[in-house]
Amino acid sequence: MKNARATVDPAFVIGPVRTRTFGSFVEHLGRCVYTGIYEPGHPTADAEGLRQDVIDLVKELGVSTVRYPGGNFVSGYRWEDGVGPKEARPRRLDLAWHSTETNEFGLDEFMTWCAKANVEPMMAINLGTRGVAEAIDILDYANIPGGTAFSEQRKANGAHEPYRIKMWCLGNEMDGPWQTGHKTAAEYGRLAAEAARAMRQVNPDLELVACGSSTSDMDTFGSWEYTVLGEAYEQVDYISAHEYYFEDEGDLASFLASGDKMSNFIDSVVATADAARAAGKHTKRINISFDEWNVWYQKSTPSVPPSGDDWPVAPVLLEDNYNVADAVVVGDLLITLLRHTDRVHSASLAQLVNVIAPIMTEPGGRTWKQTTFHPFALTANNARGQVLRVAINSPKVTTAKYGEVDALTAVATYDEATGDVVVFAANRSVGDSLELSLNLGSFEELKLEDALTYTNDDPYWQASADDDTSVLPTANASAVIESNRVSVELPAASWSMLRFTAA
Repeated sequence: MKNARATVDPAFVIGPVRTRTFGSFVEHLGRCVYTGIYEPGHPTADAEGLRQDVIDLVKELGVSTVRYPGGNFVSGYRWEDGVGPKEARPRRLDLAWHSTETNEFGLDEFMTWCAKANVEPMMAINLGTRGVAEAIDILDYANIPGGTAFSEQRKANGAHEPYRIKMWCLGNEMDGPWQTGHKTAAEYGRLAAEAARAMRQVNPDLELVACGSSTSDMDTFGSWEYTVLGEAYEQVDYISAHEYYFEDEGDLASFLASGDKMSNFIDSVVATADAARAAGKHTKRINISFDEWNVWYQKSTPSVPPSGDDWPVAPVLLEDNYNVADAVVVGDLLITLLRHTDRVHSASLAQLVNVIAPIMTEPGGRTWKQTTFHPFALTANNARGQVLRVAINSPKVTTAKYGEVDALTAVATYDEATGDVVVFAANRSVGDSLELSLNLGSFEELKLEDALTYTNDDPYWQASADDDTSVLPTANASAVIESNRVSVELPAASWSMLRFTAA
């Protein structure tokens, strides 16, 4: 066992806990929508075909916002296909995932689902095959109270009150050659600026997200953000960041350190956005919407789409089965996002149901929780108030990808109104436990309310429909507090939450 020290002080404020940090993502991809959130005829489905068992788990997960309808899917999507009488909706080819889209579920159904799941919608518009006119049309349909053709169409379709959607993504991953309607940075930046300017003529107070790089590994990363913001800086509020993480076979040490890659990515995007701010002599700051992140084994069999003449409806795609190590990484990535709450103002775990997701369903049958469900739910439901930087003195671990990194990562939140302090910590060592000495001496006297740790002797244990409860966050009996000094053992490859309340 190795020793680590950490100090939390209420003066170490990074910024507020942002509710939108705990967002997720629903795309018309695989079984995310069909037999995921929507399955008419399911025993728990309501009159609109929405699975109540899934809604219950979404609420338990603590999801705040949901990005929709894509993702790659949106770059070929005609939003108007998904509204109106279902029997009249056309079936279309989905080029992004080589599938057939029935359009049985669309904007109105999604907004009904959002209301029932108590989440904020985050809409993406098609700037791949479409442009400014369509952006205005969907905004008119969604947000105008009445008196126009599109708003009256919405009312005729049963939604008498406007949706007042606040946050909009101006396309998706337009830097990617795989994207339908892929554009250069200059082309996209100009189009995003034009669409944003027109949308603000309808609703001036919208929050608009420009496409950043689809991964930090793109050859155009950095130059893409700088060029796009050179065109659209004053018209947008956020630049997006997308990145997925996975274990190269046999390199668990590097995988557990994925948070360092995310942190470097965020720092680089911030630096580029601030350089564009300086170059353009702007006064406002552009912040980050990290609206796609997760563990995703992109080369695995579940990620291979159909091909040829096979255009199925809602095929099984991207249904990764996560293990304990994946969950530890997800927990650490949430720590990383919180540590950057000053500039990361929104984030979306991609995705929510079935597709690289914390929630899984059986068609006509059960739901079950993946391992990654647990650190997300505990963080989303316990992080409140201000995010505090944790001063850390940690032993190092050596990784093939990132060199030497801290074994311990941590972040804290402090709710001044209640006096609650919550510490989230990960031990990223493959083989060594950490004896953590935590100093909370600057707070009023605290008592330890919860000490939960998620780990397993086998880091590759996976949940399933038949067993998603054998490995759960469990009480860490080693945790003790005396005079606001805490001692706790953090097992190797583990994620933990320590919650303190006023004594």
